[in-house]
Amino acid sequence: MELLCFVLLQEVQKHSVHTLVFRSLKRTHDMFVSDHAKPVSVDEESHKVKMTAKLRAEYSAVLHMPLLKEERDKVAQHVDSAYAQQNPEYLITGTHPYPSGPGVALTADTQIQKMPTQGGVQSLALALPPSQARQDATRTAAGVADIHRHAGNAERSQPPLHAMSVMEAGGTKNSALIPRKAPTMPKPQWHPPWKLYRVISGHLGWVRCIAVEPGNEWFVTGSADRTIKIWDLASGKLKLSLTGHISTVRGVAVSGRSPYLFSCGEDKQVKCWDLEYNKVIRHYHGHLSAVYDLDLHPTIDVLVTCSRDSTARVWDIRTKANVHTLSGHTNTVATVKCQAAEPQIITGSHDTTIRLWDLIAGKTRATLTNHKKEDDTAVILVFSFFDLSLFHGHVVLRQAISVTF
Repeated sequence: MELLCFVLLQEVQKHSVHTLVFRSLKRTHDMFVSDHAKPVSVDEESHKVKMTAKLRAEYSAVLHMPLLKEERDKVAQHVDSAYAQQNPEYLITGTHPYPSGPGVALTADTQIQKMPTQGGVQSLALALPPSQARQDATRTAAGVADIHRHAGNAERSQPPLHAMSVMEAGGTKNSALIPRKAPTMPKPQWHPPWKLYRVISGHLGWVRCIAVEPGNEWFVTGSADRTIKIWDLASGKLKLSLTGHISTVRGVAVSGRSPYLFSCGEDKQVKCWDLEYNKVIRHYHGHLSAVYDLDLHPTIDVLVTCSRDSTARVWDIRTKANVHTLSGHTNTVATVKCQAAEPQIITGSHDTTIRLWDLIAGKTRATLTNHKKEDDTAVILVFSFFDLSLFHGHVVLRQAISVTF
């Protein structure tokens, strides 16, 4: 206890600011007097091991690729200079010594040895097969088979702007890089600006779909006002209004094989309209959510619809039978198109994929995944003689060919 009190009562020796600064400078000098920031000398052996490990870890996939032109020239020069010493079996020294005539003993005075001319040496050198040592020394790249074996895919080991080619010279196979021009976009041909032809009003909601009659006499529109309207294409006058859907009409299609009109909507209904009687004659039930699009097969009586339930369904038009349910998409199937050639059915979905389907088996033939986001899902355009652009409550006819959504 007394010792503790003595320590507490002992006064701390005070120093001037000058003294404290000087001591700090001295400690700093002592700390850095040996120059700790100076780089450590590189050990050649350890540096070599480090670079070898780095090459194998980071560049093993391209170690078999061709060397640069400068490095290849150096290797060729080195090989040419060391060729005679490393490969004595390829030295061209002329004929063996032989006597000057029959019956004459072979001695230093009577022996004859003929040496080849310079042209003969060159032609003979070109005719000789290359030795294994020369092949190993002059090899600058692997062959096509080696690329397939090491990389599994020749394209994976190629730079994007170069193509691999195999050249044979003197019996050896070497790969060389041939520069290839980058692809360029074709320049579009200029045309006069499109002129507005006519604006047609009549719908009370968004116009969500349009289809043109194969004879180009009229066209049909579907709208968010739950109606389907048929318009005269030449005059733009309303010919007929069809009611029956209880929600937005999302797709319409006109058959070129029969007087039928097909429609689908967000009410999960798919309807077949007989245009001779202007009434519904068939319903196709099966979708569990809103039906977003439909299309007719051009050569057989088949209807294909797609829905928010992530499926597309194939229907027999006459029997109303659900022939196939095309499953595979993981989100809303937004658009579908049919064609006579394979693949006969193509669908685009909000899962950013496009699927090509086998109509007979009802299975996916291929899946395209180039789209990166949901808003970028492919929209397949409907081509016609006129352009029909969709606006709120209006149909605009232009002298162009496209449909925008």
